[in-house]
Parts: sequence; C-alpha cells; structure tokens
Amino acid sequence: MLGCTSFSVAPSVRKKLRFVFQTTLIIAGVLALFFNRDRILPSSTTFLSRFGHNQTETIVAGRFHDHGAALAIKLTFPAPPILTPDVLSTYLTSILDADSTVLPRLECPVPEMSRYEPLIPSASSPTATTFFFALNLRQSLPILPRLLGTLLTTIRFLSPSNCALSIVEGNSADGTPEVLSSLIPALAALGVPYHLVSSPIDPSQGDRIPRLAALRNLALKPLLDKPEQFSPENTTVIFLNDVAICPEDILELIHQKVHLQADMTCAMDWTYAGKDPTFYDVWIARTINGDSFFEIPPDGNWNSAWNLFWNEPETRSRYDQHQPFQVFSCWNGAAVFTARPVLEGKVGFRGPREEECMQGEPQLFCKDLWASGYGRIAVVPGVSLEYSDQRGREIKALKGYTERWRMDVGIQWKEPPEKVRCMASYENQFWEAWNVSLPG
Repeated sequence: MLGCTSFSVAPSVRKKLRFVFQTTLIIAGVLALFFNRDRILPSSTTFLSRFGHNQTETIVAGRFHDHGAALAIKLTFPAPPILTPDVLSTYLTSILDADSTVLPRLECPVPEMSRYEPLIPSASSPTATTFFFALNLRQSLPILPRLLGTLLTTIRFLSPSNCALSIVEGNSADGTPEVLSSLIPALAALGVPYHLVSSPIDPSQGDRIPRLAALRNLALKPLLDKPEQFSPENTTVIFLNDVAICPEDILELIHQKVHLQADMTCAMDWTYAGKDPTFYDVWIARTINGDSFFEIPPDGNWNSAWNLFWNEPETRSRYDQHQPFQVFSCWNGAAVFTARPVLEGKVGFRGPREEECMQGEPQLFCKDLWASGYGRIAVVPGVSLEYSDQRGREIKALKGYTERWRMDVGIQWKEPPEKVRCMASYENQFWEAWNVSLPG
C-alpha cells in the first residue's frame, strides 16, 4: 500500500512565501498598469492623460481599489518609457522585498528593534497620521532600491495606518518617475496615503534657493492641504535627501527626537571629496556657537575638514563620544522635526530676504524654527549617511552602523547664539545677528 508523507511549513517560511506571492502579483499589476496605462486602468481610479510632443502627462486622483489609500499624483512620463518591463520589474522587486539581492545596495543588518517599539502608536491613540515622510528626488534611480526599500520597511514597522508619504520628483531622465509611479499599487495595498508630484521647477535655472524652497514646500503641501488628517501635537515629519539610509537610521532619529524632547534631529552626512570622507552639509549646518562645523578659509580649501568643531569644545566632546549635541541649524541628509510650526503656518521653506545673508533654505528653516520657539535642534552623530550605495558601505564600515552608537543621554538646551557665520561665498564670510530680518 502506498502511503503519503505529510509535512508542515514553518510560520516564518509561510510568511515569506506569502510575501513573495503578494509581491509577484503587485509587480505584475504594476507593469500592466504602467505599460498599458491607456487601456488597462482600475475603474475606481480616475486617470486623465494629455499627450504632448514627446511626453505623456498622467494625473491620478481618488482612491485605488478598495484599500482606502488616498492618492494625489501628477506625473510626467517620457514617451516611450525609459525603463523596459524587465528593468522596472527588477527595481520593484528590490524595493518591495527587503531581502532582495537582485540589485546591489547598501546592506542594512536587522538590529534588535525593541528600542523603537514605543514609537508605534497604540490602537487607542488619536487617528491622525503620526509620521509624514517627505522627499525631493531628481535623477535618483541608482539609490531608489535602498532609499525606498528602507522607507517601506520603516513604514511597515511603524504601521502603515500611522504613515503618509509625499514625494516630489522633477526633471529626471533616468526612469526615476517610472519607478515612483509604479509603487502606487503596493502603497495602496498597504493603505499608505501617497502624494506624488512631478514638478518642472529646476533649481539650476534662475534663483536657486527660492526654487529649492518651493520644491521642499511642495513636498510638505499635503500637510497644509488636509491639516485635519494630522496632529500638531503628535505628527512628525521625516524629510530625507537621496541618501543611502537604513531603517534603523530613520528610527533612531525619531527616537532621539522623542527622548531629547527635541523639535528637530538630523543625521551626519558625508562625502568623499578625496581619499577620506568629509562632513558634507557644511554650508547649511551651524554649531550652537553659530560657526560652521569646520573652518573654510577664503580660498575655499577643505584642508581643515578633519578638524570638526574646532572652536566648540563641548560639542566636540559630545561628538567624539557619539552623543547627540545641540546646533543652531542642520539638515545633513535626513531631518526629523515636529509638524506643529508647519501646520500652524509659522514655518516653511523660503529663500533669503533682501536684508539677510545668502544662505540655504534648510538653514533659514532652522532660523525660523528658533524665532517661533522651536530651538531644540540636535544632531545625532551615530547616524552616518552618504549619497551612494558604495560610499554608504564605506561610511558604515568606517563610522559604524547606528546600532553601535545607540545611547540615551540628555542635552542641556541653550538659547541661540548672538551671531551666526554667513558664508555667502568662501570669499565673502562674515558674522551677522542670528535674527536678522525677523520681527522684533
């Protein structure tokens, strides 16, 4: 008599198989939607297409199927598409599957996560969106698997019902908008509100800082369009550059904002101007004494880039111990801040006024935070970022992954410095009152 052998599948394996199956279905649906978008369209979503000389503009509004994820999308696609179906499928697989190795990217070990579980709102918490993720992206295709994969992993951890995502894409000719738009079904299936806009604003043409500010404000626009969906008390904005970042990096910045009772926390971003990495966002960042993170002489050389916080001993000591430290301004590739002053209309991104020093929109954002009573701004030096996967690996190998430097120490918050260094150009540096142009 022939017998049959019974077997059981471990829960972890079943979960993985179910994820692979769901991912495959999503990718298949995405490709059908994207490459046949003029014929195969979900009836519950409104699509309006206008054809120009060499591009197709698709406006998406409403809700995607029955998942309840509100969409606000305006995209401009090249015609024909830049990415082939196989290439697009590869990118989607890499983004949707945290374990995927189909594309090379920064490896993100999974740390012990109980430290971040208190960040997840309880079921009895207010229903307002707690975490608002914002990005401006241009020509970002190579970094998307790591960057967007990290975003999805972080959103899943924090619970999709607590999150919203806003991305402004502009002037990309490498397939970036195709990948971003192809994530619509996956985010809708998760139930994440996804606001995606393709903007023609080009900071390389005309007055750069106001244009950059306009793009950042466009990413924050959903906060102001539907303020009833957010909470001044509880909503946190996570604003990311096109960086190689791991879920733990984002979660640590949020954790430190809560632990320090900070208004804003930033990472440390790095670049390889030579053989060794140097701190990158030196034009924006200012220490709590108002100076740049390292000294740049009028000839513009970065020979002192290794000597961070050379004239701020307390900050240097905390940096050497990988402890968070207060600053006047920062951005540094990733910034986490309270949504309250944005929702209240007190703070937004802007260019410098006529009487102000020429400075970047993130520094002006921090200046306006101080003026509105939100001066608890801190850098978390254990979170080290770079702008490519390969260099990101090198930075993590050199500086350490965030898990290595997790600690909870306090900050004795200070008032703003009397003056802040203006670096309108390397040749034109001077000090001015921190509150120039502000009322009072």
